[in-house]
Amino acid sequence: MAPHEFVPADFDPPTALATRQFRLEPLGPQHNEADLRAWTSSIAHIRATPGYPDGSWPPEQGTSPEENLADLTRHAADFVARRGFTFTVLDPDDDVIGCVYLYPCASPEHDVEVQSWVRQDRAELDEPLAQAVADWLVVAWPWENPDRHGR
Repeated sequence: MAPHEFVPADFDPPTALATRQFRLEPLGPQHNEADLRAWTSSIAHIRATPGYPDGSWPPEQGTSPEENLADLTRHAADFVARRGFTFTVLDPDDDVIGCVYLYPCASPEHDVEVQSWVRQDRAELDEPLAQAVADWLVVAWPWENPDRHGR
């Protein structure tokens, strides 16, 4: 892998992960309404989730649907450009219950920063999601030293 690449040029990034409790698919504009509803219902819970140490996200005042759409559009563009990979977490009824973010890490000790959250009413899935993603990183992704923020 070239030093400036987040993933090797010949790597085909996975676009799905499924368990009995949830499934992941790339986050995009089509998730705007459900995504906004999910995170705004759980701001304090998300801020207390490992991986959000600075307390700046999500914003306590929420955001407009247009601002959220711009954020989802940016994440989708990052996925296409292979700069970062954001997945929405869906329950078996296809309702958005969380997100997973795989982005370059600023620390030289790690090659990817891994963050995830679930809605407060699905808090029991915080650890199963984090563990499923950790296992997925080992078998399906090219990184060797993820920063999972203590998970």
